[in-house]
Amino acid sequence: MLLAVSGGPDSTALMHAAARLAPAGSIHVATVDHRLRPGSAAEAEAVAAKAARLGLAHHLLVREGEAPATRLQAEARRARYALLAACAGRIGADRVLTGHNLDDQAETVLLRLCAGSGPAGLAGMRGARALARGVTLGRPFLALAKAQLAAWCEAGGIAFLRDPSNADDRFARARLRRLSPILAREGLDPARLARLAERLARDDAALSRTARDAFAGLRIDAERGVRLGSPAALPEAVTLRVIALAMAEAGAEGPERLERLEALVLGTLLPALREGRAVCRTLRGLTVETTLRGEVVLAPAPPRKGGNAVRGRADGLLGKGSPAAYIDDE
Repeated sequence: MLLAVSGGPDSTALMHAAARLAPAGSIHVATVDHRLRPGSAAEAEAVAAKAARLGLAHHLLVREGEAPATRLQAEARRARYALLAACAGRIGADRVLTGHNLDDQAETVLLRLCAGSGPAGLAGMRGARALARGVTLGRPFLALAKAQLAAWCEAGGIAFLRDPSNADDRFARARLRRLSPILAREGLDPARLARLAERLARDDAALSRTARDAFAGLRIDAERGVRLGSPAALPEAVTLRVIALAMAEAGAEGPERLERLEALVLGTLLPALREGRAVCRTLRGLTVETTLRGEVVLAPAPPRKGGNAVRGRADGLLGKGSPAAYIDDE
């Protein structure tokens, strides 16, 4: 196993617990230095020293290149997981464990609520998911509060670091963290938000299973792209997922955004299918059209003329600047 350890109370607790429980030689530790603030290199060295005292191999992973100008934390997360997956591959680890906890889960749910996410996004972080081919990302502490993990470290005399970015109001997580006591007084505490995530994860799994079955039943052989029989008789929640599956299989570009998918499916495709009209729209590098026979056909869009022809049609359908409701895991 490869443990992602930054030096905070949650990942420090993870490292010490794993060192006590796992067979000798089965645990490696990795620290990612994003080089985004002074002192990050020294913090990584401190983690390496603690790992060495526990008899654990340590890997320093450094993010190269300039810091992104926008979406700093999202891009840092993407880079962090890429570095961890690559390290796992090098050392032959099939699991990467992180110290994400109940407070992190609650913040994730709030962030996605603010972004307008649907059930898949509001289900929050999963306890386990695929990180790369042959590598699973696991989060064993999702049911434990950060305060519990810090108290466990303090009771055992285990020193840990405090990340100053956790209190930096430039970041949405830090701003939401300041609101947490107010929300808790109204009953919306981290435990209740985590339960909401569990319930939505359960519902999301059922909807996803139903959508996969429906997609398989509607699919028609096509020489190019994906062709489906009409999904108009399906519940709209299932239809959205069926079209999302079809777009993924057809090679859609970029992230999936729920508002754009809803505008395409609920605002254009389903009305056209129910009225027997043929329409064609473009989204995420694909043409998506309904035929007079009541089918839905998805195929790669033709090359852009002047660099913005396809984008223009998508913006005309969906509206520029619509909020991004990402439904990915963190």
